[in-house]
Amino acid sequence: MDNGFAYESNGSIYFDIKKYNEKYHYGILSGRNLDDVKDASRQLDGVGEKRNQADFALWKKAQPEHIMRWPSPWSDGFPGWHCECTAMGRKYLGEEFDIHGGGMDLIFPHHECEIAQAVASQDKPMVKYWMHNNMITINGQKMGKSLGNFITLEQFFMGTHHSLNQAYSPMTIRFFILSAHYRGTVDFSNEALLASQKGLERLMNGINDLQRIQPADKCDEQTKQVVSQLRQKCYDAMNDDLSTPLVISYLFEACSVVNKLLDHKATICADCLKELDETMRLFACDILGLRQEKGNSSDAREEAYGKVVNMVLELRAKAKAEKDWATSDQIRDALAEAGFEVKDTKDGCVWKLNR
Repeated sequence: MDNGFAYESNGSIYFDIKKYNEKYHYGILSGRNLDDVKDASRQLDGVGEKRNQADFALWKKAQPEHIMRWPSPWSDGFPGWHCECTAMGRKYLGEEFDIHGGGMDLIFPHHECEIAQAVASQDKPMVKYWMHNNMITINGQKMGKSLGNFITLEQFFMGTHHSLNQAYSPMTIRFFILSAHYRGTVDFSNEALLASQKGLERLMNGINDLQRIQPADKCDEQTKQVVSQLRQKCYDAMNDDLSTPLVISYLFEACSVVNKLLDHKATICADCLKELDETMRLFACDILGLRQEKGNSSDAREEAYGKVVNMVLELRAKAKAEKDWATSDQIRDALAEAGFEVKDTKDGCVWKLNR
């Protein structure tokens, strides 16, 4: 009001968009002009009090039956919807802060009005970057209580919602969300969640399998190229508007390299193996926040299998060193019968679980 961008009318305070637009630009976030705003404005209670149809309330005089009411110089009333957020942002984060998030449905009018309020009151924007996530759908239909398809996180974790075939772990839900860009629609379905469950397992297995790889004297060219580019490609993807799906695709490419190394179809030197391990853990675990799932996951069982197999192979190595070939072969054959393939290489004994 002191800056001339708001006015009182019948105990309410309204933001003067036309006045604001003479000096600044209302619609800078949504791309709308003032005529579009007037056409899109709804006929709400109190519209007769406004100078322009598109003006919005900063303070609203409360009707006698209204439960929200506080004293003010103008009336007993309550702050406007948009005003609340600007006030909270300034109180807790200051006149300027970096990132403001929200759903795409809030771009107009809510966030557009927040920008106008901040600029009109302090003559500069409050927010540097606006980030808007898209909608959540269930089997292609918008999620909503009225449609009966609303699912809580607890229901995902327990598998208690009627549309779910099973329970899904927190890490599976996290991986699923990261597999879509935050500005893209996230569509929950059993098929998509099962795919995410398998994808997360594949990624975590790839990272864990790095511990089983014996480095060679040098890398083959293809492996060297993938490893040398992986870190920068992942950084570039994150810097490109948080493109987490692209980061995950690069990590899956790295998993393919790991599988080739386990199958002795590729070689990797010690330095590149260290770089591959650090890069995969940095982006998968530290940046995307993914974790190895324990308890009822197949990953946990395979980790336990791995410890047992390594212990048995140590006994086999001891038998071979003592030239006890019968015991050595017996251990190898027993592991093969249990589904573990054992290979003797010049770099030592390696194994893998045939799924």
